[in-house]
Amino acid sequence: MKYFIIYLIIINIIAVIVTIVDKIKAKYHKWRVSEAALLIISALCGSVGMYITMLIIRHKTRKLKFMLGIPLIFIVEFAAFLLVMNYVF
Repeated sequence: MKYFIIYLIIINIIAVIVTIVDKIKAKYHKWRVSEAALLIISALCGSVGMYITMLIIRHKTRKLKFMLGIPLIFIVEFAAFLLVMNYVF
């Protein structure tokens, strides 16, 4: 469990950084992080950090794919976590 918590912290820090970098790149019309990459990071349990960062810096908030997709990813991950915890304990 300890390693899982460390993983969650690290992946969410990565999600925050990647989201901020994409926002900065968008502002200066530079190469961007692909939407697929953002969604993959979210699916790797970085959804909480990414979603909160998106709301704070107002990035991708007009894209339905992100405003519904990332919370949906979180809900699915949380449900899977609860199932695993119920099964293990």
